[in-house]
Amino acid sequence: MSFARSGGAGGQNVNKVSSKVDLRWNPATSMALGFDDRNLLLEKLKSRLTTDGYLIVTSTATRDQIKNRDDALGKLALIVRSALHRDKPRKPTKVSRGAKRRRVEDKRKHAEKKTNRRARDE
Repeated sequence: MSFARSGGAGGQNVNKVSSKVDLRWNPATSMALGFDDRNLLLEKLKSRLTTDGYLIVTSTATRDQIKNRDDALGKLALIVRSALHRDKPRKPTKVSRGAKRRRVEDKRKHAEKKTNRRARDE
């Protein structure tokens, strides 16, 4: 974690206090992840990682360094949690008998409507 002077409103406080938080985290070397989770995370966050493999999260939400640090940690947790989310595999289902019957019935009605529109030779 590193701190820097934050821009924006704040008067003299902006020039004195380093409230901006830059959080750097390397998922490739993190001991908090298992092998499968690490590979999934590296694949999903590929576009957000630096060339060194770091994920950088920045927070300048408030004028308080401690609140910004907590905000940056929360952002990191949210990013990691969403990247590690795995969708449930879809179970293939069969089309019900009623749905098949309705489809054929609608098809028959539509065809009947078309034939009734045709000119008859009498």
